[in-house]
Amino acid sequence: MNGLPWSPWPFVAGASVQGRDHRAVGRENQDAFAARSCRDGAALVLAVSDGAGSQPRSALGSHIAVDAACRVLAEGMPGADESADDWQGWLSAAGQRVIDEYLVVATASGNGDAGELAATLVAAAIRPPWAAFLSVGDSFATVLAAGSPERCQLILPPRPDPRGTEFLSAPWAKEMIRSVVLRDERLSGVVLATDGCAALALDHPAALGSGLASGGPEPSAGFFTGLAAAVRAAGGDAEPLHRLLTGEHAARCPDDLTVLCALAD
Repeated sequence: MNGLPWSPWPFVAGASVQGRDHRAVGRENQDAFAARSCRDGAALVLAVSDGAGSQPRSALGSHIAVDAACRVLAEGMPGADESADDWQGWLSAAGQRVIDEYLVVATASGNGDAGELAATLVAAAIRPPWAAFLSVGDSFATVLAAGSPERCQLILPPRPDPRGTEFLSAPWAKEMIRSVVLRDERLSGVVLATDGCAALALDHPAALGSGLASGGPEPSAGFFTGLAAAVRAAGGDAEPLHRLLTGEHAARCPDDLTVLCALAD
């Protein structure tokens, strides 16, 4: 996927590849991603989904999830001059609607059993300087901020659950939605990724010399800033992103790898 017209940022690129274990057994790629510009041309929605490998039709479920997220989040998005409370209120309601729309289509497509199409979701609604994120499951979101060097921050980290991954089809999915609203005048990029990319894109704090051996993952600056530089240099073409996800270091990732990014100049 390459850049979208009428986007608030000129570079929108995404790529998805089979992970090591999926290739070994001939299992299809069960991830999906989508992006949509809002009608006014000043806002953009990104969505990434990871289908449950244990379910027979999860590849379809992930496509249903990103379509539902793009349709719902592209409607009624607050303006750039509205408050954080306005954004958070809108995002909370939109998250509920995303799950409702997903369940309607997945239940019908699964002959009454949405569990056959189980999928996670991470999505972002971007109207600079605002970015609003929601997530169900263990995919993650990172933002970039302009500077020298450009900085990256993990906004929604993966959230492994000892009971297993949370999916949109779970009866308690609405209670598990995570949401974050961010305002940053220096916001220069948003990157969404499925959990299959964690070994490639995230570092343990101990590896960074922070001394916080019990802390959570941190975004790999080299991965995210390198990705951003390569996509910008290619004029928004997705090929550098695809190369990154199929390179030597990606061989350590057993699950499917999907990344979708939107970048300012």
